[in-house]
Amino acid sequence: MVWFSLFVAGIFETVWAVGLKYTHGFTRLWPTVGTFAAMAVSFFLLAHAMKSLPIGTAYAIWTGIGAVGAVFLGIVLFGEPATAPRLICVGLIIVGIIGLKVVSH
Repeated sequence: MVWFSLFVAGIFETVWAVGLKYTHGFTRLWPTVGTFAAMAVSFFLLAHAMKSLPIGTAYAIWTGIGAVGAVFLGIVLFGEPATAPRLICVGLIIVGIIGLKVVSH
């Protein structure tokens, strides 16, 4: 259950990271409200996961999921480049996330 909470926290980190783009510097009400709501959920679930997981593992996985999600959604939603070097680097982040999960108890 803790790992699932951490995964969902990472998904919500992606949501609020992308939400920041839609707030236009916090000048648009509903995107701002949604972004802050996603932040609250993300931090709450991360805090829950950190009750049982080491801080370094939990934080690295949380930020890794957020980074991978933000890159993916940047490509899909905003037409950001999907170059081979970028995708290789994202792949390395994914390998790191999986590696931390495998070696954590």
